[in-house]
Amino acid sequence: MYDRSVSDTKAFLADPEEATAAERPPSSRVALTVNGTRHSVTVDNRTSLLDLLREHLGLTGSKKGCNAGACGACTVLVDGHRVNACLTLAVRLEGADVTTVEGLAEGDQLHPMQQAFIDEDAFQCGYCTPGQILSGVGCIEEGHTGSPEEIREWMSGNICRCGCYVKIVRAVEQTARRK
Repeated sequence: MYDRSVSDTKAFLADPEEATAAERPPSSRVALTVNGTRHSVTVDNRTSLLDLLREHLGLTGSKKGCNAGACGACTVLVDGHRVNACLTLAVRLEGADVTTVEGLAEGDQLHPMQQAFIDEDAFQCGYCTPGQILSGVGCIEEGHTGSPEEIREWMSGNICRCGCYVKIVRAVEQTARRK
């Protein structure tokens, strides 16, 4: 059996500076615009856009539902396109323009989609509502509002556990007609 001396053991240990560096996860600085405000934040490279919004910027409107891209509760717009924020790495968004539900209204004036959700009573518990609203805005911008069937198809990535789908489709239709 090999008997290691104290000096032999030290050869296998990293110096304190190397050990500290190894404990820190890799991080990067990312600059992006969220709801019209420019932010520059250093984040762990594994940080999702959802966690950046909620934990670093205090924007809690986007919800963490499944954290696997299956429910749509975290839907936001990135450069005008719908994305699941839970599946999007924040470090990949250098220079991007992100819109969350908090950024839709202009002062006290609700966005037409937000108003349509109220008018149509298109929510019950409200957990999915921010993602549904952003997905509806994206659906209109993408031109997928030709019929209730088309809206349902293009909104199908957003789950409502309360079953308010008929009213959600009506809210999207109402907003699309106003454009």
